[in-house]
Order: sequence, then C-alpha cells, then structure tokens
Amino acid sequence: MNKRIHILIGGSVHGVGFRMYAVDQAEDLSLTGWVRNRADGKVEIVAEGEESDIEAFLERCRTGHDAAVVAEVRTAYSEPTGEFDSFTIRYGSSMQGS
Repeated sequence: MNKRIHILIGGSVHGVGFRMYAVDQAEDLSLTGWVRNRADGKVEIVAEGEESDIEAFLERCRTGHDAAVVAEVRTAYSEPTGEFDSFTIRYGSSMQGS
C-alpha cells in the first residue's frame, strides 16, 4: 500500500549534504517526491511510495549521515497523490508547515 509522508528535520542539516543524502536514500528505496532547505534551518521532505519503503526512509532520515546532526524529526502522513515522477531537490526556502 502506498503512503505519503511530510517530514521536517531539524538540527545541523544545512550545508552538510543532507539534501543529496535524502535523494540517494529515496532513489535507493524507489520513492518519489522532493527535499528542500527551509529558511528556518530545517530540511523539508515530501515522499511517496510503498509503506515499508517510507518507514525505511524515515529511519534513514532520523539517522542522517556522518556530517549531519539530526536533533528533531516531525512527521505527518497523508494519502499519496501520485504527482511525482522522481525524487528531486527543490531550491528556494519555505516557512510553510512550521
């Protein structure tokens, strides 16, 4: 069953390659969606895919990679829309959903 997750990640996650890490992990799990840096210092992610892959992705986001320090992870689930063809980096920050 497909799921959609909205994730906000706080900590030392800007300027450390977290967005590219998220893309790599999402592609590894065949997820679609996007990731972007927000003006408030958080990383925002929307991802869609199989429920088990979404949960694996969330766990990888909680851990981060060596250069990142993940201090906070907030999530919200919803029904998938199927609007994405791939997983991409979005540029420009947003304060929405804070």
